[in-house]
Amino acid sequence: MDEKRFIVDIGMKNLPFPMDVISKTNPQGQRTVADISIQARIMKEFEAIGVDRFIQILHQHREKIGTNTLKQNIMDYVHELKASMVKIDFEYPYFVEKLTPVSKEKCLVRYKCIYQVKYPSADNKPKAIFRIEVPAITSYPQSFKEASWGLFGQLSLVLIEIESDKDIFPEYLVELVDTYALTPVYSFLTEEDQKYVIKRIHEEKKTSVVMMDEIKNELAGSKDISWYSIHCANFGMLHSYSTFIQTEKSMWVPFSGYSDEV
Repeated sequence: MDEKRFIVDIGMKNLPFPMDVISKTNPQGQRTVADISIQARIMKEFEAIGVDRFIQILHQHREKIGTNTLKQNIMDYVHELKASMVKIDFEYPYFVEKLTPVSKEKCLVRYKCIYQVKYPSADNKPKAIFRIEVPAITSYPQSFKEASWGLFGQLSLVLIEIESDKDIFPEYLVELVDTYALTPVYSFLTEEDQKYVIKRIHEEKKTSVVMMDEIKNELAGSKDISWYSIHCANFGMLHSYSTFIQTEKSMWVPFSGYSDEV
């Protein structure tokens, strides 16, 4: 066997690295620390120097992380490592400044974001997927305003994944979930804010299914988004487990139906 033609996968995981990531409110980007994982498929003779080249190339691309820059950067790994496949994950916290509903106090809320870029893809071009997890409050489906116990809420974690040729700002996706949730989640609430949120939870009903459908309609109507997936995990206070609903854009089925009792 010719060992020079033996294919291996090499890589590194969870390297903390300071980065500037795209931001709607800051043209220079928001400073954060990303945990970076890289995987490449290369010929065996490059194995020894592969990891060192990962770090070297990474230092050459410390500019703002975004859809277009990542698609360009990954090709440097492909060419420098003579790789047939490269996949990179950037996982990082992103902070959005929000106003509380009544007192209009400013508070920073952290969101978990992941940029994944890989080459090759189905069309033999770099493919970038952006993920963000947004917490929200929805109504527990088996609570009813007319009942003696009334309405009560549950925590819903909405994971949105999108593919786009343009940069989609995290703020847009956070605002999308906040708009259609029963109420957003904040990092700080004054006493009057808390009363407002509690009253809303007990007086209005908005299930995660309804919220998901409204978010889906918005994403489906965006010409800039070529593919999306929405996953919503629900944590009701009556159970020790979570339930979930999920949908994604499909060329065959525009939207898969689901039960309104989830």
